[in-house]
Amino acid sequence: MRDEGAAGPGTPGESPAQSVESVFREERGRLLASLVRRFGDLDLAEEVTSEAIEAALVQWPVEGVPARPGGWLLTTARRRAVDRLRRDQAYAARLAILQVEADRAEPAPPADADGDLPDERLQMFFTCAHPALAAEDRGALTLRCLAGLATPEVARAFLVPPATMAQRIVRAKRKIREARIPFRVPGADELPERLPGVLQVIYSIFTEGYAASSGPRLQRLDLAEEAIRLARILRRLLPAEREVAGLLGLMLLVHARRDARTGPDGEIVLLDAQDRGRWDRAMIEEGRGLVVAALTGGPAGPYGVQAAIAALHDEAADLASTDWPQVVALYDVLLALTPSPVVALNRAVATAMRDGPEAGLALLDELAGEPQLRGHHPYPAARGDLLRRLGRLPEAAVAYREALGLAGTEPERAHLRAKLSALKVHPRESRKMPRKSASEGQR
Repeated sequence: MRDEGAAGPGTPGESPAQSVESVFREERGRLLASLVRRFGDLDLAEEVTSEAIEAALVQWPVEGVPARPGGWLLTTARRRAVDRLRRDQAYAARLAILQVEADRAEPAPPADADGDLPDERLQMFFTCAHPALAAEDRGALTLRCLAGLATPEVARAFLVPPATMAQRIVRAKRKIREARIPFRVPGADELPERLPGVLQVIYSIFTEGYAASSGPRLQRLDLAEEAIRLARILRRLLPAEREVAGLLGLMLLVHARRDARTGPDGEIVLLDAQDRGRWDRAMIEEGRGLVVAALTGGPAGPYGVQAAIAALHDEAADLASTDWPQVVALYDVLLALTPSPVVALNRAVATAMRDGPEAGLALLDELAGEPQLRGHHPYPAARGDLLRRLGRLPEAAVAYREALGLAGTEPERAHLRAKLSALKVHPRESRKMPRKSASEGQR
């Protein structure tokens, strides 16, 4: 069984090593989930999964890729796990207790008659995003277990040393083991409370890929694409959940602009200057279809509304022809669903496009004391843009300098330096201006 959009194993022209990699990318999460469900231990499942992959790398180049590579890997991994448990009776006894508890919580699904892996990744999603785990650990564990990234790769994703990330993953696994966190899908009564946490983990991975928090590049496409891949899996596993459709649609509609968001040297290209001919139209069409699914059949959810906003941007021929009244109206809905200073900031910017910079600036100044915006460089950057449009250049310079001190990536800093330079305001003159909300309303 394949994920939507995933390349199948054994694609013509692939070498055996490439075929193993294809299988690994497509099947690893399912394999790991099946083994955790069977043996009740994440560490053991990871170890025998790796051993099965290593065995495939040795045997497949000689014997050829099997007809059902996922089933081959599962059988091999299970045998390795059983051999290890026979050698360690104490370990086996502990796992047997865990397995009994898991069986009581939720009966194990039958294996497919044709030997395919049973798809138990949904349980893994909810285990990795369990609210008992620290928030910083959930994304790391999701990337490690469901995306199949090695610990150094996860460390790079979160911009921490590999040793720190290894400790974080070990801590999360220990918490799952010691707290006896069940490996199961929440019941229908629990799902509405638990699903947003799973979606938030995936979206957090995407947002770091869309706009990196620090480093030399604005975008980290590998992270954004991994988040989309995870959302595709979740969409297939929960096809009736409209917010899953909304999240996947939102990410596709935003990611469709990836090639136009930076210039040849990695510099930022703003929405009004982007070559919309470089936007991925197939991705936009898929995203628009998901917006319809997200907004049909009941009240809109936050991800569905955000996806609808993204669709309005993608459908417009240019910035001026964007349906700004509708964008503002959707932000009103989003504010009612999830009141947030960041949403209010985005609404203020949209209002400035609809009603003019003075109206937008008034709304931004109302947010001056919001703690959530302290250190959030888009806030002073937005104030700088509106002050510039109003001709209040010294005040704009103050706001841009504030944003420059907070920006995390070099492309963002370079962009703000260029804006400051274009103002042609002497630094001494701008320092005389009161800092007002630019000093109080940061991230």
